[in-house]
Amino acid sequence: MIKQKTIQTIFETVKVEDIVSDFVKLTRRGVNYIGRCPFHNEKTPSFTVSPAKNIYKCFGCGEGGNAINFVMEHEQMTYPDALRYVAQKYGIEIEENELTEEEKAEIKLADSLYLVNQFAKDYFQKQLFETDYGKSVGLSYFKQRGFREETIQKFGLGFANGGANDMLQSARTQGYNMSTLDQAGLTKNDRDFFRNRVMFPIHNVSGKVIGFGGRILTQNKKAPKYLNTPESEIYNKRKSLYGVYFARKAMVKQDECYMVEGYTDVISLHQAGIENIVASSGTSLTVEQIQLVKRYTPNMTILYDGDAAGIKAALRGLDLVIAQDMNVKVVQLPQGEDPDSYLQKLGATAFKEYIEKEAHDFILFKTNLLLEDASGDPIKKAGLIKDIVQSIAKVPDAIKRSLYVKSCAARMEMSEQLLLQELNKQLRKQIEEFNKQKNYNQNRNNSTYQSNKPSNPTKKKTTPNAQPDGDVPYDPYEHVPMDGEDEMPPDFDVDNSMDAPTFAEKATSQTAMERANKEYQEMDIVRILVNFGERPLDEESTVAEFLFLDMEMVDFLNEFNDKTCISIVTEYLERLKADLPTPTSFFTGHSDPAIAKFSIDLVSSIDQYTYSDGWEKMNVFLNTQEMPDKNHVADAKSCILYFKLRKIEGMMVKNQKELKKAQEEKAPFEDVIILLKVQQQLIEIRTGLAAQLHTVVLR
Repeated sequence: MIKQKTIQTIFETVKVEDIVSDFVKLTRRGVNYIGRCPFHNEKTPSFTVSPAKNIYKCFGCGEGGNAINFVMEHEQMTYPDALRYVAQKYGIEIEENELTEEEKAEIKLADSLYLVNQFAKDYFQKQLFETDYGKSVGLSYFKQRGFREETIQKFGLGFANGGANDMLQSARTQGYNMSTLDQAGLTKNDRDFFRNRVMFPIHNVSGKVIGFGGRILTQNKKAPKYLNTPESEIYNKRKSLYGVYFARKAMVKQDECYMVEGYTDVISLHQAGIENIVASSGTSLTVEQIQLVKRYTPNMTILYDGDAAGIKAALRGLDLVIAQDMNVKVVQLPQGEDPDSYLQKLGATAFKEYIEKEAHDFILFKTNLLLEDASGDPIKKAGLIKDIVQSIAKVPDAIKRSLYVKSCAARMEMSEQLLLQELNKQLRKQIEEFNKQKNYNQNRNNSTYQSNKPSNPTKKKTTPNAQPDGDVPYDPYEHVPMDGEDEMPPDFDVDNSMDAPTFAEKATSQTAMERANKEYQEMDIVRILVNFGERPLDEESTVAEFLFLDMEMVDFLNEFNDKTCISIVTEYLERLKADLPTPTSFFTGHSDPAIAKFSIDLVSSIDQYTYSDGWEKMNVFLNTQEMPDKNHVADAKSCILYFKLRKIEGMMVKNQKELKKAQEEKAPFEDVIILLKVQQQLIEIRTGLAAQLHTVVLR
């Protein structure tokens, strides 16, 4: 692990404009630079680099970050790799913390496996290009598939000859450990694992070889057509996608991923210029593979061979993709064609046009496909309704679900209300199953706890991006309930006009508005802290001191829900108590990526709303409003007043409920009078705060 001191040195040294200009043509505009965003296609530049704040921000697609974030996103590197890249550019020596013996052993094993896999790749390539047998069998096969030599070299394709232990002997001669070869799945029982096969190296996202796939070329009914490396410490088939290393930049740039089944499909399409292409290697998609794609784009188009029966079977597994909130399209190729063969038949240009024309939304494609089978058969159509609704129910976004219901109802020529009713049943069923599993896991975990465990632990609050503890299944819809709100996800609601009242109806529009307002105010307070915390508010205090001294911090933090906001406020307060400086760059360059990105978005929000250059040249300024980055005094004061106002209004609502309850239950007259007086006092406080706020805003 890289030492924190080294990380700090990197952030203090790096200039964001130096890093970005290696990849983007920048033009000076005032104190900033501007250029065309590398993360999405745009004609008018909206990508801004701020040397003063050491950040970049695209106001077109929303991407933003510091120099390390840019390298991570543009080059698809991990955080440590991006730090090493920048350190090398500036000649900074990397110092790392001392690792435990166990960590050292794990790293050593992984490094050894990468080394022997690289050796094997080189060995197979040598066999392909430098032996007569490899040339006549392996190389001729690749050339028959239309692969050019530069493509073969790029993907590291090779050939395993028919010798029983030729590779093993070569590895032994070069000093490689035989046990490591076994662990990498390259040998078994002192024999080569791959023999008489053309070889396809499998790379991870960093470009390291983690495994191999081998295709047999001889007619041997006893041997499988394709043979894959057994899983190892570095190769997990569920987490790997063939071609992802070569596709990652194109997926980001095109904001689209094409998914196929085989190695040759990937290589052929990549060679034809369709580089945003990966393969599941003939297996059903897994959650890990879907999440790997989602790191680069939320849009996936799956290319299926023309076999209708095979497509129907494959579609059953795509609900998994929908559940990950991916936008999925399906392309059905003509009967008897696969992506590779159809590309060879049409040519690259016509093939691309075919994909664009024939790409259909997954759920609508599935609806049309199943409707053909159910034509004229009411029993089959009833089954079709349940099948389609099950898929729609997997969609996390309520608006998307609603649109799918309308489209599918029209295609099936049936009542939209009927689909809504069935959908609500499916959603409730999902919630019940989730809660049942969650309770089961919690009870099982509780049985292993010591007897001194608190008997009434408080419910842990989560955010949509939080990961659960233990083995409790992660619910993507879980949220933190508001007071008086049922602990169920409101996002499931579509339309309850044909159903009995559900949990979704309890999440009223008023509650949603209150939650949105609360979240905005949290972010606004943090925005003030991050941007202007160290600036003087008056002769006696800074903005940060004013914010913290004016509020009771315990109550303040209890009012927050957002995990990142809580982290920033807590850390700021700790540094303030320790008399440590906390400039804006402390948070925009934070080691926690979530905090850094959040802070950069808050800092960039100020740059988005500045006066036009033309106004400054003509000396035209607003009379009642300072420039956004100089308005921090009014900002801080109004922020506190808004916060207090919301708190008082919350107390008023609570007191009003108690008053209503007291009147309904015919409580003693004295109790009712006390509640009425409290309400009157709260109204007076609210009126005073509103007047102060009005004064601050207009000043």
